[in-house]
Amino acid sequence: MFAKLEGLEKKYTELEKSLSDPAVYSDQEQFRKLSKAHADLKDVVELFRKYRSVVQQIEENRQLLHDPDPDIKAMAQEELAGLEEELPKIEHELKVQLIPKDPLDEKNTILEIRAGTGGEEAALFAADLFRMYSRYAELKGWKVEIMSESPTEAGGYKEIICLISGDKVYSHLKYEAGAHRVQRVPVTETQGRIHTSAATVAVMPEAQEVDVDIRPEDLKIDVYRASGAGGQHVNKTESAVRITHIPTGLVVTCQDERSQHKNKARAMKVLASRLLAQEQERQSSEQAADRRAQVGSGDRSERIRTYNFPQGRCTDHRINLTLYSLDKIMQGEIDPLLDALSQAAQAEALKAEAEQGVK
Repeated sequence: MFAKLEGLEKKYTELEKSLSDPAVYSDQEQFRKLSKAHADLKDVVELFRKYRSVVQQIEENRQLLHDPDPDIKAMAQEELAGLEEELPKIEHELKVQLIPKDPLDEKNTILEIRAGTGGEEAALFAADLFRMYSRYAELKGWKVEIMSESPTEAGGYKEIICLISGDKVYSHLKYEAGAHRVQRVPVTETQGRIHTSAATVAVMPEAQEVDVDIRPEDLKIDVYRASGAGGQHVNKTESAVRITHIPTGLVVTCQDERSQHKNKARAMKVLASRLLAQEQERQSSEQAADRRAQVGSGDRSERIRTYNFPQGRCTDHRINLTLYSLDKIMQGEIDPLLDALSQAAQAEALKAEAEQGVK
């Protein structure tokens, strides 16, 4: 581990030297690339230097334990205790920093929410989840753009797809994919009985042209008249677009914009992200072979998380975490959940690396 850290520090120093070269400024693309590489290494290198500093301080204080002056010995003993407690924590942080980064973490995210089992109540819950993620995005300073929606008369969503743009969106939201279950008394329930409903969430990194190669001959594009809410233009122009990717059978529709061209562009963006997500899943032995396995069927029994309104609790079943702060969570304060999931993923990665090291 330390040989690797020393190599990273050497690379960091070389990048610093390159960035101070006036010739680099003339090539903006090269300067941008070097600056990013330098920034990516900054945290781990500074942590490594802190680790070495603490090791050195421990050695110096151990030597002072032999000092004839009792006051100096006492001070050294006190400082040594704190440093020896701090060192394993820094070492653990270094191991976490060395876990290979997910290359998709920096990307924007396409979020798809669909009502599952539960009829109108499931659609209302899908709308609640969309508001929860929208408020979280607002807290993070991210931008939310609705790409496609199928609203219900009661204010829910059969389906809603949005693009969330900002700093490392995918790294925060990638663990949200799956079936979300709600337990509460629906507004339509006259006898006060608690119902269980579900909605599914898919989280996909936004695909760029360089990420996915989509051949025009693999696409079947249909245009038709939009239906549902939308104003006077509805049913008067063929602005809605349906794109079918023939090799995979993936179908994307978009009818939110008045312009056929805008709907087509949005639909292509969603299709590209779905194809990227499918390819990533195919390559990963830890994930299912196709995208449908990510979100399950939407059945009540399949769930990653349960939102129990009568008890005011939220339970994430993957890490057995229960929080009694459902009101705050539904207002977008989901960092406690996301941080716990991220830490659990880090622990699994460290365990896997340790087992690989033993082999």
